[in-house]
Parts: sequence; C-alpha cells; structure tokens
Amino acid sequence: MRWKRIAVCTLALSLLSGSVAFADSAFQKIRVLINGSAVSTGGYLIDGTTYVPVREFDGLAEYNDNTRTVNFTKPNVDIFLFKGDTPFGNVSVGKLKFYIFSQIDNLNTDIEAVKVAIRNPSGEVKDIQSQELSSRKDNFWFKTYDFTYDFSRAGKYYVEFYIKKSGGSYSMVAQKTINAVD
Repeated sequence: MRWKRIAVCTLALSLLSGSVAFADSAFQKIRVLINGSAVSTGGYLIDGTTYVPVREFDGLAEYNDNTRTVNFTKPNVDIFLFKGDTPFGNVSVGKLKFYIFSQIDNLNTDIEAVKVAIRNPSGEVKDIQSQELSSRKDNFWFKTYDFTYDFSRAGKYYVEFYIKKSGGSYSMVAQKTINAVD
C-alpha cells in the first residue's frame, strides 16, 4: 500500500514539473526599459511576442469590463521652459526663477484637471501648479505662474505634465528633462 502512494506522488510530481517547464518556456517575465528607465512591473515574453502593461506608456489607460476593451489616450503635449522671455533647457546648480508653458492637443477624452510637477535626481516630486478645467477641451495651453526652484545638485530633473480624467486620479502624459550642471 505504501509503495502505491510513493508511486502516485512520484508520478504527480513528474507531471507537475513537466508542466511548469513547458509554461516557463512559453511565458517569460522580462525586464523592459523605456527611454533607459526600467518599467516598474516589467513585461512578458509569450511565444516570441513582448507584452508590456499599457499604463507604462505615459498616457491615460481605461479598462471597460463590459466590452473587455482598453482605451488608451496619449495627447500631444509640448513643454517649454522660460526664464523671463528666454527659453532654456540646461541650468546651473542653484536657485532659478522660471515658468512652464505647455501646449496640449489631440486630447480626445474628457478630463477634469491638469497638473505640472518637477522630479529631482533622487526621484522626489514637487507639485508646481494644478488647475481644474470647467469645460471639455481637445486642445489648450497651460502656463504656470513664475516660481523659484532650487536645483540643489547636478543631474537630470524632470518637468512632468499630468492629466486627471473625470472621476480618476492624475496620470503623467509628458515629461521634459532639465540638465543641471556645476
């Protein structure tokens, strides 16, 4: 009787390990980089095709369970940085007073607010300005007030533009790099 249990357990384990080996060869978790930055959830390689969660592509992703459809919206956002009337991209380490001008078009969904933030080289985010929108707009401009920011060390800083869908949370849809140099 005991040898029958051992035989059944051995057979079950061998079948299970074969299934796991087959699944592992058809479905692999992989590391994905977008513009040199690792995607937080990674991706999957299934039968030679790479799959990455759509929410990783800096846009508005919305899933409709009834129709089993993902609607992804990626508006065109141009971000310009101005010190007075002069545009810039690189700065020296230290404090700088400037404003951000953003042009948004090709927005084909309702949104309720926008926000601009800046991310330092350590990844800390500081909100600069947000604004609620009273009507649907498929293209518009957004200008922040003048503010002073301390580029406290050399490195890459990122100005980020966020959109908030009606009833949702903010999603980053565009990013502009500022290089701070000594």
